[in-house]
Amino acid sequence: MKTINRRSAIALGATAAAVAPLFATATFAKTKKYGPKEGKEIAPGVRLVEVGTGNSDIPAYKSIALVDAVFQPGASAPAMVMDNDMVCTITAGAFTIKKADKEFKLKVGDVYTCAKGKTDEATNTSKEVGVHRIAILVHA
Repeated sequence: MKTINRRSAIALGATAAAVAPLFATATFAKTKKYGPKEGKEIAPGVRLVEVGTGNSDIPAYKSIALVDAVFQPGASAPAMVMDNDMVCTITAGAFTIKKADKEFKLKVGDVYTCAKGKTDEATNTSKEVGVHRIAILVHA
């Protein structure tokens, strides 16, 4: 590794100091507000909205589909066996997730996974519309 001289260190420090406020004031993308009839109802108060699909460069998967599961306050998606591996993130609301061997609570920004063949149940425990952004990994 090369060593840096004092002048380079001062320039690097000044650049970092100038850029830091830009990250501090950055805003994160907000969840899209969905209408009450958008998507397909999969349970009372729970709708699945397709966001997009794409090919996968991960050898075990041929494609990835993104969907938003939109939960009204208090709504639950009953325990279902997962058809595919999935990566889920909470973009709005708060949830309790029940799996066969554990139960846990999630809030905005939290991420969890679901494995093909395993069961998963989700309940929106917040007083607002809750949204799971789900990346469905479709096997090759």
